This record gives sequence, C-alpha cells and structure tokens, in this order.
Amino acid sequence: MAVSKKRDTKAYKVPRNLGKPKSDNPKWLLPVALTALALGPVWIVVYYVSKAQYPIPGIYDWNLGVGFVFMATGMVLLTRWK
Repeated sequence: MAVSKKRDTKAYKVPRNLGKPKSDNPKWLLPVALTALALGPVWIVVYYVSKAQYPIPGIYDWNLGVGFVFMATGMVLLTRWK
C-alpha cells in the first residue's frame, strides 16, 4: 500500500496543567451553601405551619419568595464548589 510522503510527524500535545483547578474552595463556601439550602425549606414550612404569622408577618406571601431566594442562593453557591 502506498504511503503519503507528506506525513506530519509532530502531533499536538495537550498541556498537563490545563484542566486542573487553580485553588481550593474557600472554607466558608460549603457551610454557607448547605445552611442556605436548609434554611429555605424551613422558612417556607414555618410560614405555612404558623398560618402566615411567622417568620415575618408584615410581608405576607413574600415569605415564600424569601424561602426560595435562600434555596436559589444555596444552589448558586454549590455551582462554585470544586
């Protein structure tokens, strides 16, 4: 079988440190993320169980939004976790 004379012998080599993380996680990241994830559902359950009297009675149904913001914050922080 005939072989081409214009063969490229130099192959591209991927640098070894390209995919490795540069640094570790900050120490506060995981505890804050897990606390926010736990606090969100607790906030919503307290709101429903107390019949809208707690945790903050003046904002009424916005208490649900506060609970979901806690959960969303926890999820966003977990995207930064390596």
